[in-house]
Amino acid sequence: MSIDHINLSRFDLNLLVALDALLAELSVTRAAARVGLRQSAMSHNLARLRALLGDELLTRGPEGMRPTPRALALIDPVRITLAQITTLVSRDETFDAGTAERLFRIGLPDSAEVLFGPALLAHVCEAAPGLRLRHYATDRLFDELDADNLDLGIVFGPLPEGRTHHKQRLLGTDTFLCMFNADRVGVSPPISLEDFVRLPHVLTSQRKGEQGVVDEALASLGLRRTVVLTTPRFVAVPFLVAGAAVVTTMHAKLAHFFAGALGLSLSPVPVKLREQPVTLVWHASYDRDPAHTWLRRTVMRVAAEVGWEHGSV
Repeated sequence: MSIDHINLSRFDLNLLVALDALLAELSVTRAAARVGLRQSAMSHNLARLRALLGDELLTRGPEGMRPTPRALALIDPVRITLAQITTLVSRDETFDAGTAERLFRIGLPDSAEVLFGPALLAHVCEAAPGLRLRHYATDRLFDELDADNLDLGIVFGPLPEGRTHHKQRLLGTDTFLCMFNADRVGVSPPISLEDFVRLPHVLTSQRKGEQGVVDEALASLGLRRTVVLTTPRFVAVPFLVAGAAVVTTMHAKLAHFFAGALGLSLSPVPVKLREQPVTLVWHASYDRDPAHTWLRRTVMRVAAEVGWEHGSV
């Protein structure tokens, strides 16, 4: 696209930094603190932005400042533009994992934390002792990435809500297995479809309701199961199964991890379930950040260590 140099020269590009802070903080005071300005200077920047863009951008509501529709539409373009400018002016900089100091925030379910966490932590401690990791459990991954509250996300299952600025790389896929305490349920593997439907189930879900991929597969056969307990915590399920006459269906790698430790039985699921993708997700504004690229490659390496094939970053 062509560049309108005359009109662009009238726009102070520092206002983009102010706009990004205002849209992230939804507060003139916090935005000023974020970029190191006085509150009066940030108020002046907001007034200039309103005049230049012909929009209020932020309006007062019962719960404080809220963005206008135009402001919401600007959030991602502004962040991506600033990231590209940062890359442009610092393109000669390199990332030295051995000396770098930085905090990385990763959103992931506890199942991924169990499978990825130990190897990722060991690698970071050895290769990048100045880096720190913080894990978050979230069911609003894309919103958190957009708000710059997370650097990366690791997701089990499909990602229908992702948008074009949400970059994704497939780490691999996982199948499902049934897990149960054979002594308590009185069933030996492989479990039959009749026993699978008859026995009470424990369901892991971070969404509302008591329906999962298993219920969809059973419904296609005109069958249904009884879910006696639903929990958002994958790691709790094996302990629940070990102590009760119930059955659960979980990702195969996690099931193998716990079955040996707790003496639980594993069985193929007696209904056909699709393999589930395991996906790495991040915001496009960090696509060319050297430190972020290093972290993504490290996660990919860890994925290979736990048995998943992966592509390039």
